[in-house]
Amino acid sequence: MPDPRGRLAALGGRFYQQGWMVGTAGNLSAKADDGSIWITASGRNKGQLTDTDFIRVDADGAVLERLARSDRPSAETTIHTAIYEWFPDARACLHIHSVEANLVGRFTDALFVPLPRLEMLKGLGRWEPDPDVGLLVLPNHHHVPDIAAQLKRVFAEQPPQVPGFLIRDHGLTTWGPSLDAAMNFVELFDYIFRFMVHARRLQLDR
Repeated sequence: MPDPRGRLAALGGRFYQQGWMVGTAGNLSAKADDGSIWITASGRNKGQLTDTDFIRVDADGAVLERLARSDRPSAETTIHTAIYEWFPDARACLHIHSVEANLVGRFTDALFVPLPRLEMLKGLGRWEPDPDVGLLVLPNHHHVPDIAAQLKRVFAEQPPQVPGFLIRDHGLTTWGPSLDAAMNFVELFDYIFRFMVHARRLQLDR
């Protein structure tokens, strides 16, 4: 895609307004036509992003372009590069810190949390009637490459059923073949998570 920084900055502002990227939380990336990746620089307020708040890295996360030598790529860069490695068609990867995502991550101690059989699953690629879908929930680690390594191990054994996963007490990561698709996936996951939280309060069956 053409230089995605303007669209990523606008998306950061939108997600900030939604309460999904408060302060410096979360990160956004998109793949350029040459295979390099534009990703948010570490420590940037997502409600105030400009083109200068992104760093271009290669497929291994090595810095190719940045405004200042002190700028560092997002701490979650290894997760983004793992996604692009595992899903060659992915062109965007988005990571948010919503309240509902973190609540849903606490609904189970297992590796997968079951998702309700909602119509919204069709938007995540599950068109079969009444699909049984489990969303991966990885434990959080201070050393982020450990999360990326575990992600690869789990995907090798059990490819994801939907384009996303949770990191417990951290947030949602999703990806798509375009920035628009990835943005839609974030919104669909958010709807599903909000339903799950409300259903838990009301003790609804799925």
